[in-house]
Amino acid sequence: MNENGRPRIKLRLSVLDKVMEVLGWLLLIGIWVLTLDSYPNLPDTIPIHFNAAGKPDGFGSKWNILTLPVIASVLFIGMSILNKYPHVFNYPESITEEYALKSYTMATRLIRVLKLVLVIIFGMIVYSTLQNINGKADGLGPWFMPLTLGMIFIPIVYYLIKAMRKETTKNASF
Repeated sequence: MNENGRPRIKLRLSVLDKVMEVLGWLLLIGIWVLTLDSYPNLPDTIPIHFNAAGKPDGFGSKWNILTLPVIASVLFIGMSILNKYPHVFNYPESITEEYALKSYTMATRLIRVLKLVLVIIFGMIVYSTLQNINGKADGLGPWFMPLTLGMIFIPIVYYLIKAMRKETTKNASF
């Protein structure tokens, strides 16, 4: 038990969890390879910001392209470290010894899914930015904003519904 009364449990990764971890790392490496491979051929000024419609509305130096893989790496590694401490997460219900394993497993899987989603989103931004620079695209496209919001919020809503159902089932058994 830790200071807030929650048990500390060493979680075992399922095959799905391991696949998501490996895929996330491979995609993160892919973002770096794509960015570093393209960097020497970039013009001095590139689009660095896109509006809600996906059109470029900010421009800057080509070194700005490096901020995308840096941010993706910091988020991915930070979330990986955080995921090792599920007992410190904020949960929609009280964590007891009886439900700790299930709650921690669901929460760490949500973090794993969000890590993968973030790497995919940053990869899409890098790829789309490079396509814009090369004249093969005009902006990110109108689909980009709704797609990314859906990729982020659908797993969160799914997790919250699943967590609340567990809470309802737990209370109904008393």
